[in-house]
Amino acid sequence: MTEGTVEKQFDGQRDGERLLFVFRRHIIAMRKGFYLLLVPMAIGALPFLIWQDNLNLLWVFVGSFVFGLIMFLYHFLMWFYTYYIVTDQRIRQITQHGFFGKDVIELRLSKIQNISYNVPGFSGEVFKFGTIVIQTFVGDLVIKNVEHPDEIYNRLQDAVELSAKKEGDDNEEVIEAE
Repeated sequence: MTEGTVEKQFDGQRDGERLLFVFRRHIIAMRKGFYLLLVPMAIGALPFLIWQDNLNLLWVFVGSFVFGLIMFLYHFLMWFYTYYIVTDQRIRQITQHGFFGKDVIELRLSKIQNISYNVPGFSGEVFKFGTIVIQTFVGDLVIKNVEHPDEIYNRLQDAVELSAKKEGDDNEEVIEAE
């Protein structure tokens, strides 16, 4: 690496772009995975609970547990590989679909008109999750089940303000150069 170049911190990072923070959805977004683990386990345990003298029925429980675990791991991987990267220039949403599918959405910070967040009642307050809505001219980017939405909201507001100041400074330099 040559002197003066900055090591890339994520795939697709541009020259001169600075990473501000990375966030992902709250673990509560994986509740479907938890259900897919618990329901097969409960159903698989029923035959052994009814006919307790037949130890071979434990294999039904073990099989249902393994099935539930595979389903849980699938949902865990989809949650883990879905994240949001905020730089001084843009927001990048990477969403995992299946084992091989991926969607990437980019939104320039200068295009953001408004940011708002919502905490959905008691469960959102207790578990500290909510929804962030980023409004642009083209449409809205809705990020559901964000962990600590108030903190992410404040950090996004700071990033947009930083981008606006940086863009204003760049415009002043262009005017001075003319």
